[in-house]
Amino acid sequence: MLRRIGSVRLPSAAALGALLLAGSSVSFGQDAMRPPVAQIIPKIDTVNGDVRTDNYFWLREKTSPEVINYLEAENAYTESVLKHTEALQKTLYDEMLSRIKETDLDVPEKNGDYYYYTRTEEGKQYPIRCRKQGSLDAPEEVLLDPNALGQGHKFFDIGVFKVSDDHTMLAYSVDTTGSEEYTLYFKDLRNNATFKDELRNTSTGVEWAADNRTVFYNTLDSAKRPYKLFRHMLGASQKNDVLIYHEADEAYFLDVSKTRSHAYLLITLESQTTSEVRYLAADNPKGEFKVLQPRKHEMEYHVDHHGDDFYIVTNDRARNFRLMKAPVADPGMANWSEVIAGRDAVKLDDIDAFADHLVVYEREGGLKKIRIRSFNSNEDFYVDFAEPVYTYSPARNPEFNTNLLRFTYTSLVTPRSVYDYDMTAKTRELKKQYKVLGGYDPSKYTSERIFAKAPDGTGVPISLVYKKGMKRDGSNPLLLYGYGAYGISSDPNFSSNRLSLLDRGFIYAIAHIRGGGEMGRPWYDDGKLLHKKNTFTDFIACAEHLIDEKYTSTPKLVINGGSAGGLLMGAVVTMRPDLFGVVVAKVPFVDVVNTMLDESIPLTVIEFEEWGNPKEKKFYNYMKSYSPYDNVTAKPYPTMLITAGLNDPRVGYWEPAKFTAKLRTMKQDDNLLLLKVNMGAGHGGSSGRYDYLKEIALDYAFILDRLGLAK
Repeated sequence: MLRRIGSVRLPSAAALGALLLAGSSVSFGQDAMRPPVAQIIPKIDTVNGDVRTDNYFWLREKTSPEVINYLEAENAYTESVLKHTEALQKTLYDEMLSRIKETDLDVPEKNGDYYYYTRTEEGKQYPIRCRKQGSLDAPEEVLLDPNALGQGHKFFDIGVFKVSDDHTMLAYSVDTTGSEEYTLYFKDLRNNATFKDELRNTSTGVEWAADNRTVFYNTLDSAKRPYKLFRHMLGASQKNDVLIYHEADEAYFLDVSKTRSHAYLLITLESQTTSEVRYLAADNPKGEFKVLQPRKHEMEYHVDHHGDDFYIVTNDRARNFRLMKAPVADPGMANWSEVIAGRDAVKLDDIDAFADHLVVYEREGGLKKIRIRSFNSNEDFYVDFAEPVYTYSPARNPEFNTNLLRFTYTSLVTPRSVYDYDMTAKTRELKKQYKVLGGYDPSKYTSERIFAKAPDGTGVPISLVYKKGMKRDGSNPLLLYGYGAYGISSDPNFSSNRLSLLDRGFIYAIAHIRGGGEMGRPWYDDGKLLHKKNTFTDFIACAEHLIDEKYTSTPKLVINGGSAGGLLMGAVVTMRPDLFGVVVAKVPFVDVVNTMLDESIPLTVIEFEEWGNPKEKKFYNYMKSYSPYDNVTAKPYPTMLITAGLNDPRVGYWEPAKFTAKLRTMKQDDNLLLLKVNMGAGHGGSSGRYDYLKEIALDYAFILDRLGLAK
């Protein structure tokens, strides 16, 4: 679970007085075309000797009618201001929908004697989960239809979908609010009957034991942290479930998984910098989990299994991680031996252990690679990828005894393509390339990678895609995307929705800034804690480079980011508001200091190792120097669209709401400022595929309208 993610200046005395006279709660004005005004109600406290004033703290009261009225007024204002774009929104929606094969089938995935797959039907919001036994010509068995289950719910999300090892039982979980708090259900696939068991307040950690009747699952504490592991027997009441482990340290999340061999159950306990794994034979569900290696501050490791050994990816004495193995009989660190050494230029991301092959996922020079080693011959080789800018993602690959590795390949110009790679023959088979309807021709587009220079001289990669024939004369509209946190990489993938911009002359760019993981672990470390500002200055350097090289110009430069990328948007806008033309900030983590001071908020404690603990003066001062909410001052700002989710457990809706309210009071310009709150969803927005497309259409219409390109 990831977030998202100062001195407060008050408005002038005259402005403050006018706002306080506006009413006891909220002043919306008489005209829906006028922006709502949130009342200033100062909340004053002292932190590290600094007196802090938060004028919009009251917006946190989710149950308050005044708060709901204010959010609805913001939505009404946004709707009224964008009403003239409704035809454009529909045009964009129809364009994006027309490129999608609405009734479609994913590539079936073999698992034992069954082929599992999802399929979509025209007009239905959610994929249907199915399987066939024996062959693809066998009759279809519908395992779960979220379209039927989700009727009557504005939001509906399947969290867990796990079939038991003998393929007779299904565990699935449901969230109907966007809060990421799930209820776990069980279904007997032999007779299609649903058990009475309902396990509430669960997260997404669920695993079957080898007896196919015992389930291990995790639950959430009051801060939405997965912290307890329980053992459940099918048919029993949740109140009788056995507590297996309680992680008391609020900096750690608890997850449960199973090795690819299905031989062992694993409890993984992770903070942002430290991990610990406990293991139990899957055929001994009532046994006791054993610690593989006790946690050691700032040492991370994760585990897979093969034969008599555990294989361990760790950063112990290897900043970019290395691969170790240890005997199952005694896997403590004293018995670890090196399999692949750590390398300065190569990040070892992960592994998959199969019966005859070890698959190693690496990253070098900003690009992902697949390395395969034969357990029998010890031969090493890499999978070839032809394009200069690309990415891939491994499939679930549920079978252990197989020579086939499935992965999905894509690039900025190549649609999602599913391959089966024969690890013995070193050959690949394209199983499916997802169609882009309407005659998409990849030869009409080109992608490239360039580098900007950060203030400290660091080269920052930028991935670009645009329609061929683009002229670098500064006249092109350009959308620059960024994230830059948690070591997560913004890899260059394909989006058919993006064609609605590219075909209107846009350049689409990704800033691979520090704080992400594109260039290895040091790239992440140099964009967190007391180095966090590198993320923002890297992004600004990318924007300046694109302008200097005449890919675009300030009036036509659009920037976009969400969650922690929304923090990026807020930070660069408060640092350099003159540099950008239009800003779209999705569920932005913009109230950094206040949120990180409040340990009751989900994710706060675990993220001390990402942002720092503001109760320590050095982190407080540093956060305050970049926290967007704390750095809104009286000056002009670019045109902005800000979004929020009322039920968001990762970035409280009040953060974008407070940020918007303060901007309205302080900004010295006539540029449009809009807040759109999804009143029935959480961090990811709408759950249905059609509803989600409508959200994208609104974003694109806003951008095109503001740039004068609404045709």
